[in-house]
Amino acid sequence: MDNILTHLAQTQAAKYADRRALGYYTAAHGLYEPMGWTEIAETVNMLAAGMLRLNVGVQECIAVFSENMREAVMTDLAAYLIRAVPVSIYATSSHQQVKYIIDDAKASVLFVGDEAQYRIALRIADECKSVRQIVRYGDIARSRHDACSISFDELVSIGSEAGAAITDEVGVRSRTASADDIATLIYTSGTTGEPKGAILPHSCFNAALSIHKERLATLSEDDTSLCFLPLSHIFEKAWTYFCLYRGIYVTINHDPKEIQHAIRQVRPTCMCSVPRFWEKAYLAIEEQIHKMPAVKRKLVRYAINTGRVRNLDYVRHGRKVPSLLERRYKFFDKRIFEPVRRAIGIDHGNIFPTAGAPLAPAIVTFFHSIGINIVVGYGLSETTATVTCFPDTGYVIGSVGTVLPEIEVKIGADNEILVKGPTVMRGYLNKPQVTADAFTSDGWLRTGDAGHFDASGALVLTDRLKDMFKTSNGKYIAPQMLESRLGQDRYIDQVVVIGDRRKYVTALIIPAFDALKEYARQMNISYGNVDELVKNGAIRHMIGERIERLQQGLSGFERIKKFTLLPEAFTMERGELTNTLKIKRPVINARYAREIDKMYI
Repeated sequence: MDNILTHLAQTQAAKYADRRALGYYTAAHGLYEPMGWTEIAETVNMLAAGMLRLNVGVQECIAVFSENMREAVMTDLAAYLIRAVPVSIYATSSHQQVKYIIDDAKASVLFVGDEAQYRIALRIADECKSVRQIVRYGDIARSRHDACSISFDELVSIGSEAGAAITDEVGVRSRTASADDIATLIYTSGTTGEPKGAILPHSCFNAALSIHKERLATLSEDDTSLCFLPLSHIFEKAWTYFCLYRGIYVTINHDPKEIQHAIRQVRPTCMCSVPRFWEKAYLAIEEQIHKMPAVKRKLVRYAINTGRVRNLDYVRHGRKVPSLLERRYKFFDKRIFEPVRRAIGIDHGNIFPTAGAPLAPAIVTFFHSIGINIVVGYGLSETTATVTCFPDTGYVIGSVGTVLPEIEVKIGADNEILVKGPTVMRGYLNKPQVTADAFTSDGWLRTGDAGHFDASGALVLTDRLKDMFKTSNGKYIAPQMLESRLGQDRYIDQVVVIGDRRKYVTALIIPAFDALKEYARQMNISYGNVDELVKNGAIRHMIGERIERLQQGLSGFERIKKFTLLPEAFTMERGELTNTLKIKRPVINARYAREIDKMYI
């Protein structure tokens, strides 16, 4: 079969002409404006020709070091047209991280999205022999010390003036594209050790797009998606490709900090995200409910329970909803649930896939109860994203859904999840031994995740194998399960569970500071600064009581016995979180060693 991504822009232009394809933010108007398929295809053709003028070879890597931008999407599509390999680098990456990837991939052209990335790129150009050219997106002004960069518009212009020979070469390249060609390298975020470049050939994306079309049958060209996660994340990259392939209008969020505003303006019907987004939305809604008068609060809780019964006990299982329950639900939906969805910006929601970390079952249940169809899934960079996800009906809350068509999953030694199928990577670039270690002798990918299948065939994750630890009493602990439980509390923002080879389990907790300050105000608790607030005895007692309630039903050895409230959030800038907001446990264990040791005195 033809590579779907190689000719994607041209195929969709022939089908949809000027129908809107990509939305992009314009600061002058403060709006997201659409770009049609014809314009995209023309730009991609010129961009591909421009890359050939820069002597980008077959299967040569180029690098995109940028926040999400329409230019980044078109750069990918142009690279595929000439059989080049675009490699996306997280926009927040440090100089050292960028240098590592450029050297590993031997990238020849480096595209950058803002001034900070441009400054790093200029250093990279001096240090990395492979880099021949820097290309600046947007309005980045050229430095007077810069001898190797051009603007994106200049590259497009170079392509438009390239002549027949170059145009013919673009055609030859695209016609000789093979499913065995490398499409992209996805560099893992590296919670431990150095990043690894997962090699994903076009065959992986051909399969992934076809499989998702079959599984996600409720989506159509009438939907609108908001590109929110970084395009360097396989989840967003594969999702965005899928949306474009299905003719879904994709709006590019220009600034992660402005996501709330973007959602309200774009009003997407679908959007992929990590659980943290829904955790924050849940806590914000719960905070508003908490502030309501008792009578209204009781009514809202009754409404939510009505939604739970209707959507989870009946609709989820494909059962006919009793007429009285349906009328009651419609009443609450119009007066309570719809205003909540409208306030978030997803009043016309279809499906909202989420993956990347555990999401507490109580939060999933809550959003389904109010009519927000969160589709929980599981996947890896090494599997071109999704391995499992909720089906339309019969999904199991607390699971990560059922296995996608054409994918095989089995449980191996130590309950490790093993995967086979056409979306599994070829291996890691320049790492033959690491690649060999990633597969079993009979070709199954070792995911590093522990789990099991329930009686219905849904996959239930336990934890990352490398995150699981054993206390000094020999009891195994799954920290993500505990962290997910505590994370649903309105006064808790971030949690890291501790206890490897220790006598009992403890936790470092970052409070939700706004909610905590409001609580202190209501209880007349005085404090001079945040450090004093988190050390206050009354505050600690309140948090402790809430932790105990959240741990009901757990075995004694699983429970958190002591905790420390920290006055400052974990951040990417200090190296405590990956670019995908996953906890770097070794970094946190080392940085907070004193606080941890005090909990074991």
